Amino acid sequence: MLGNMYPFWAAIVANLLTQGLKPLVVYRNTKVWDSKLFVESGGFPSSHTSTVVALALAVGLQERFSSTNFAVAALFALIVMYDAANVRYYAGQNIQITQQLIRDIQILTDAKLDNAIYMTRVKEVLGHKWFEVIGGIGVGLLVASLMYFLR
Repeated sequence: MLGNMYPFWAAIVANLLTQGLKPLVVYRNTKVWDSKLFVESGGFPSSHTSTVVALALAVGLQERFSSTNFAVAALFALIVMYDAANVRYYAGQNIQITQQLIRDIQILTDAKLDNAIYMTRVKEVLGHKWFEVIGGIGVGLLVASLMYFLR
């Protein structure tokens, strides 16, 4: 049924599943429902990670783990996971610190911060903590494995 497109569909299913899990996880922890989380980045589990891990595993299962395509997919997955847990995570931390500094300056000084740039609200959660990435790895491995054995 999935044919040669199995890696593609495994990646898509993993992504949709993890995006669907995010509001459920937040609701379980906070008892607050936020449907916007279906399309937001960041949070548990990492949908970027689940997508690339499912893709890499599916390529390995379909084309062998010694193939060039698997090597490319695995390297791509490693880059995405590193980016999610480091570069994007720390960019989000930097945004939080900068916005707090602006609030502190407005409260503690007479400085006029009336330029629109200071009022712009920027998304603070861009990346992931490592346990969120690990959650994405688990979902990606599970989805690709189940789809491989059920096809």
